[in-house]
Amino acid sequence: MTFHSGEMLDQYRIEALVARSGMASIYRATDTTDGKQVAIKLPHPEMEADPVLFDRFRREQEIGEKLDHPGVMKVFPHGRSKVVYMVMEWVPGRLLREELKGVKFSAERSAMVISKICDALDYIHSQGVTHRDLKPENIMVGPDNQIKLIDFGIAGNEGSKRLTFAKLSNVMGTPDYISPEQVKGKRGDGRSDIYAVGVMLYEMLTGKMPFIGDNPLVTMNERLLNNPIPPREVEPSVTPQLQEIIYRALERDPKNRYAHAREMAWDLENQDQVGVADRAELHDWKKKKSQVPQKILMYVGLALIPVVIFALLLWVARKA
Repeated sequence: MTFHSGEMLDQYRIEALVARSGMASIYRATDTTDGKQVAIKLPHPEMEADPVLFDRFRREQEIGEKLDHPGVMKVFPHGRSKVVYMVMEWVPGRLLREELKGVKFSAERSAMVISKICDALDYIHSQGVTHRDLKPENIMVGPDNQIKLIDFGIAGNEGSKRLTFAKLSNVMGTPDYISPEQVKGKRGDGRSDIYAVGVMLYEMLTGKMPFIGDNPLVTMNERLLNNPIPPREVEPSVTPQLQEIIYRALERDPKNRYAHAREMAWDLENQDQVGVADRAELHDWKKKKSQVPQKILMYVGLALIPVVIFALLLWVARKA
């Protein structure tokens, strides 16, 4: 279903189409009861017909209605309607991905933005929610570097019914930002989100990704086997303290990572008090491991299990 400017959806007057993805369209709209601007997320018809994808949409709506924090895009409940849609707050600004195109952030801006992301993460984690797909495409940056976390489609919600899609996709994320434990097939927790934040901080400061590969599977496995180029080798202006914060967030074993997002935020806001360790990663990063085919095949197999099941369910749903 497609709406055009001036059309009505229950109490909402559609103003313009502002974004379109493979699963949904997002419109700017006006709530005619109070005149406020909102965003309307409307799933494509094929998504409604697919029980797996539709569960993802409902999960995002369920979690969004539960959360209430200035760093999280609010989802407003609405009455029953013949049309399935989600009503969200209208957020001026741009995606962090757009802000990062072709530029590096200053150390000051990087610390400010990441600290605010950590504040929002600390809140959602306290509510039993793990995002699981943090990346610049899922963060809005507004005036004064205010941020909003968006897209909780594959998030984990301890307080709600477990939906089928979550069971099948608990290790799925974006290859560049997925944590080592998720690559290994584990569900992950708040520390998996912190790992993704560490990747983004590395990217903001250096303009590069810490792990790269010829394809997504190679990229994911790089973080299991090797260490990234130290940030200060890529961008000498990165301070030893900021580099240490990145390493603490990117620890391969989640037990060695920041336990809570607020701890990472505190370090970013008090960098003069961050102790710098003489890490092996600073010296051994040139030693690349590649001859471990059995381990790679095992982890790749684990990572592919939910993808294969998802594809099978999608095929069965379309045949039904």
